[in-house]
Amino acid sequence: MKFSEVDEQTWPELQPYFDTCLIPFTGLTGQEPPWEATSALERLRDFMDLAEIPFKGRIVTYPAVQYGKTEDTTLLNEVCHNVKKAGFRYVVVMTADGDLSPEDVPESTLVLSRRRIEEEGSKAAAAVSAGISEMWQG
Repeated sequence: MKFSEVDEQTWPELQPYFDTCLIPFTGLTGQEPPWEATSALERLRDFMDLAEIPFKGRIVTYPAVQYGKTEDTTLLNEVCHNVKKAGFRYVVVMTADGDLSPEDVPESTLVLSRRRIEEEGSKAAAAVSAGISEMWQG
């Protein structure tokens, strides 16, 4: 569910079912020409579909953190910390192009990096599903 689909009146009854917040991270620098920024957003959208579609009804997707290099994840960590304070038990950061690890975002519960998944030789859909399922069982 997208954050924009939640309203103030229905959130109190929905909140117990939505314990997981998805934070997309694009990792744009501002130096990309428009077509490269578009491609990055499309890759992120496709990667996020691997979590949003099969786990619909338990995950709320928040707005993306669009800009920022993976070397400085201060803002990303702050966002993860804040959504936990707001009531989410789990915070999943997903990035299609960024090279993030769990150590980079210690305030998150899970980091899913398409780049890292592919480097390990895993299938993205299976890795996303397994990662989220393990997080919930852990």
